[in-house]
Amino acid sequence: VQIGGEAAMVLLAMAYLLVKHAAADFILQTESQRREKGIYGATGGLTHSLTHIALTFPVFAVLPAVGIGSMAALLVAEFVLHYHIDWTKEQIVRRNDWTSRDTPFWWALGIDQLLHGLTYVALIWLALGLALGLAPR
Repeated sequence: VQIGGEAAMVLLAMAYLLVKHAAADFILQTESQRREKGIYGATGGLTHSLTHIALTFPVFAVLPAVGIGSMAALLVAEFVLHYHIDWTKEQIVRRNDWTSRDTPFWWALGIDQLLHGLTYVALIWLALGLALGLAPR
């Protein structure tokens, strides 16, 4: 089966975003970022989310051209969503005193990662819709 055109772009973009997410969340994340993600407005959570959008920026190079304004809006949306998904997960985990020894900790982490992945699906969908002059349905 040969996949080309938009399907190939979507798959390539999604693969890139998943790899970048793993790198930013598990390899590049500093101890202070991990520790401060649950403190609203703390530098660690903000810089962690900034790392994500800095690494997301190149994905637009494989998608059809979107305007700089649209690209900025998509990156801001990712920043806001990423920051608040992480902050919310940290609030739930900390309020319940869950650690990696507790099953609900892993549920929270899994849901956190799922929400980030769905954010990438939405980003790609919106970027393609904007590039093609189509409103997402």
